[in-house]
Amino acid sequence: MAITKPEMILIDVDGTLVDSVPDLAYCVDEMMQQIGRPPHGSEKVRDWVGNGVERLVRRALVGRLVGEPADEDFEKAYPIFLDLYAENTSKRSSLYDGVAEGLEYMKSAGYRLGCVTNKAEQFTLPLLADLGIADRFEVTICGDTLAKKKPDPMPLLHAAEFFGIEPANALMLGDSISDIKAARAAGFQIICMSYGYNHGEDIRNYDPDLVIDSMVELKGVL
Repeated sequence: MAITKPEMILIDVDGTLVDSVPDLAYCVDEMMQQIGRPPHGSEKVRDWVGNGVERLVRRALVGRLVGEPADEDFEKAYPIFLDLYAENTSKRSSLYDGVAEGLEYMKSAGYRLGCVTNKAEQFTLPLLADLGIADRFEVTICGDTLAKKKPDPMPLLHAAEFFGIEPANALMLGDSISDIKAARAAGFQIICMSYGYNHGEDIRNYDPDLVIDSMVELKGVL
């Protein structure tokens, strides 16, 4: 489907801008070993990413996407993970191919850019800074900025209000069903990256407006 030229573009972080799984997997496996359990490996962790680190830790403790660990296990493991991730936010993470060029194009074409992620601010801001893209965004809305996070539309509507732009004139760039649900509920257009995390499922199954393989393609799309 054709994308109507937006006035504002909001961009997700993990799986869209940044391949953060190498750091997240390192922290998960190190946490598991510290509590006396076997590590999971990056392929499993890749399928669990996308709903914030608390959810990731819960998934790691039960070893699957759905389910809840015992409270005492979570209370023991979560602080260990937070300490590890604070030290390993960007050591192994990198921008996806085409991201730097895509951001450069959007900025030069005059699009208002914002960042909307479910990752907590204490990890998001250092990560964007370390990877050299923090200054690309006029607003960064993290998982703990507001009362609700994606898939709730609140962060997207908050950004639209910040920019003074109608949701119908806004576009979300993401990689997961959480991004699609938030965009649909907010009345945004939604483009998804084919390479993201989305819990191991093909994002095309959830009918975003468009799927692209690289942000370099945005020039032709917009």
